[in-house]
Amino acid sequence: MPDLFLKSTAVVTPQGQRPAVLALQGGRIADVLPYDAAVASPVLDLGHAAVLPGVIDPHVHLNEPGRTDWEGFDTGTRAALAGGLTTLVDMPLNSAPVTTSVENLRLKQAATQGQLHTNVGFWGGIVPGNAAEIEPLIAAGVLGFKAFLTHSGIDDFPNATETDLRRVMPLLASHGLPLLVHCELSQDNDEWKKGDTRSYPNYLASRPKSWEDEAIKLMIRLCAEYRCPVHIVHLSSANSLAPIAEAKAQGLPLTVETGQHYLFFNAEDIVDGQTQFKCAPPIRERANNEQLWQALQSGLIDFVATDHSPAPPALKQLTSGDFATAWGGIASLQLALPVLWTAARERGATLPDLARWLSQNPARLIGQLHYKGQISKGYDADLLVLAADEKFTVTEALLHHRHKVSPYLGRELAGVVTHTFLAGEEVFRHPDFLHLNHGQLLSR
Repeated sequence: MPDLFLKSTAVVTPQGQRPAVLALQGGRIADVLPYDAAVASPVLDLGHAAVLPGVIDPHVHLNEPGRTDWEGFDTGTRAALAGGLTTLVDMPLNSAPVTTSVENLRLKQAATQGQLHTNVGFWGGIVPGNAAEIEPLIAAGVLGFKAFLTHSGIDDFPNATETDLRRVMPLLASHGLPLLVHCELSQDNDEWKKGDTRSYPNYLASRPKSWEDEAIKLMIRLCAEYRCPVHIVHLSSANSLAPIAEAKAQGLPLTVETGQHYLFFNAEDIVDGQTQFKCAPPIRERANNEQLWQALQSGLIDFVATDHSPAPPALKQLTSGDFATAWGGIASLQLALPVLWTAARERGATLPDLARWLSQNPARLIGQLHYKGQISKGYDADLLVLAADEKFTVTEALLHHRHKVSPYLGRELAGVVTHTFLAGEEVFRHPDFLHLNHGQLLSR
């Protein structure tokens, strides 16, 4: 007998959106029934509110242990629940220590105790000299590995070289695990700091598209050589879309994400001194970002992830507005869905598109395609309920992140998450948390 039935005129499945009743039992979706099916109680009738698979964000910096004052598992996963996110994958930085060994992974896993409000998995890190740690980390359950091709912003996570990648890619290929890459091949470029460092155009010019384009060309070559799954994180340069399309046409195991901020904002609209917009790669011009939208809607870009990278307000240099010294990172975890939906619906996108971009395709990257990310019989009952047409204004009081710095403050967004379910249990009903610490650690 199911534990609960959810009834809605707008259930979003891989086959499309339709009226249906979901039978939830033992943490799973026991069945997807016709809307007029005769079912016993308890039934939660959601009316016309949409039911979608919980959002999966595989690009999050929770920064614990070591930099918990930047975010932490408690505040980060709490904010996630309020935004309909049910599964996160934590990057191997900016915690201290970084996740480049099994010993450091165990410290991070231990830090989750008593404060895991969503499911969380971990990426391992690739840095110079840790090739011997790769297979032990795989055995310990990481979902894949992350490398930077430029300075990460954290000295204890130095960038990998081509030589470093060549050492580890055959191992990852043999295990079928993805290599996630921050693609910028940077060059010394401090000349811009002699000018106006409050100028956003100056900051934008300091990280040109060519850095990203050359790095992506390198990763496509290595992907072809080793057949190692390669995932390009936070794509911002539309110049790289053509070589990515060619690589995919050749059947290379290459996937790509972009970030909400590259789709929602444009460089022309960022006022000088607004360091809350600083990220790397930077938010680029409107014409570039329109091409990213086209690539997302065509399926060339696989999905969208936040790269939630918060920091204490002082590090964002909000007072000085100095782009040269401000921490580069955008805090947006709780707003992942409404930010994307607000911009997407203006372009004719649908809720099934949203489910594919925020749930189903991310599930494939993290090895959970047969368990999470879609509303189908037998899948985990990680779900959200969305009032898709309801609008709200982003305020500090609304955000559950540790720090309230965000470029989305004051913006009107569409799409209010009214309920979040984790393993079939209602854990959030707007605006209240009903059950906390029900998240699970994920491994391959």
